[in-house]
Amino acid sequence: MSPHRTRPGGSRRVPLHDDHRRTFPQLAPAQDAEGRFAATWWGNAWVRALEDTALDPARLARGRAYAAGGHVDAITVTPGRVVAYVHGSRPRPYRAEIRLRVLRDDDWERFLDVAAARPDHIAALLDKDVPQALAAVADLLPGRGDLIPDCSCPDHGYPCKHAAALCYQAARLLDEDPFVLFLMRGRGEQEILAALSHRNATRAAAETSAEPPRMPTVPAREALAAASGAVAASGAGPGGPALALPPPLPVPEHPGRPPAYPEDPEGPDPLALELLATEAAARAHAFLTTGRDPVAALTPWQDAVRLAAAHPGSGLTAATRALYRDLAAALDRTPADLARAVAA
Repeated sequence: MSPHRTRPGGSRRVPLHDDHRRTFPQLAPAQDAEGRFAATWWGNAWVRALEDTALDPARLARGRAYAAGGHVDAITVTPGRVVAYVHGSRPRPYRAEIRLRVLRDDDWERFLDVAAARPDHIAALLDKDVPQALAAVADLLPGRGDLIPDCSCPDHGYPCKHAAALCYQAARLLDEDPFVLFLMRGRGEQEILAALSHRNATRAAAETSAEPPRMPTVPAREALAAASGAVAASGAGPGGPALALPPPLPVPEHPGRPPAYPEDPEGPDPLALELLATEAAARAHAFLTTGRDPVAALTPWQDAVRLAAAHPGSGLTAATRALYRDLAAALDRTPADLARAVAA
C-alpha cells in the first residue's frame, strides 16, 4: 500500500499521517428513494444548514441532480474548508468549496472534557456515532449561515449548483464518518482520540491514587446472630436486629448521568430521552440532598423556559432548535415565544 494519498488532480501527494487533511475518492452516484443524501441526524443537519442559507431553490435542485449524477470529483477536507472539482456544462471542471468556522481552542477543550467524562460518549464516537447532547456542547454542527459556498464558475448564486452539489456529497461523507465533521471544525481524528486517551489516563491515575473512604458496616452474620439471640431470650416472635445498622450511604456529590441512547428511526428521540433521564437524576439528587423538589412548584411553561435556558446555543444549533420547537409545540407556544422568555 502506498504511504501517500493523492490530491484531486493526481499531481501532488500528501502523507497519510497528515491528520489535518483527508481526501476521499469520488463517490458513486447515490441517494435514497426519497431523494435524501444523509441518513444520520448530523448529516441531515449539515444539509439543512445549506438549504436554510440558499437563496434560490432552483439552484439547489440542480445541485442535487449534479450530486446524484456523480458530477463531484474527489473531495478534500481540511480545517474550515471542503474542496472538490465539479463537472458542469463545460469541459473543464469548476473548483467548488464550502467554508465554515473553525472552533476555538476553548470550545475544543470543553468538548473533550465533556466527552472524556462519560465512557458511553467515547464508545459512541468510536462507533462513528455522535450523541446529540455532545454535539451541542461546542456547536459542532453548522447552523443557518455557517456554510459559505464559493465556486470558480461565473454563476454568482448563493450557492451555485456546483457548490450545492459538493455540499450534498459532503453530507454522505459525514454520514459514514463523523470525524470528517470534526476535521472541518479544526481537529483531526487522531488528535481527538489522543486527547481523549490522555484525559482518560489522567482520570484513571487520579482515581487509583485516591484511596476510597472506609464505609461503616455491620457483618450480616453478627447482626443475624444478635437478632436470633434476642428473640430466643424474650420468647417473642421475629423482631429487628439487636445491633445498630450503619447509617445510610452518603449522597453522591453529583447526579448520575444516563447512557448515550442510540438513534433509532422507529424509536423516541435520543436527545429527548437523555434530557428526561438527566432531569430525573438531577431532581432525585436535589431531593436527597435538600429534602425538596426544586421543580415541583413550577408551571409547565416555567419549566419549559428553565429547560431551554439550561442548554447552550439559544436555539441556534440543530439540537437546540429541535428542543425549542418541541417544548414550544407541547405548550401551544412558538419557538420565538420561548426564545423571548429565555432571554428575559
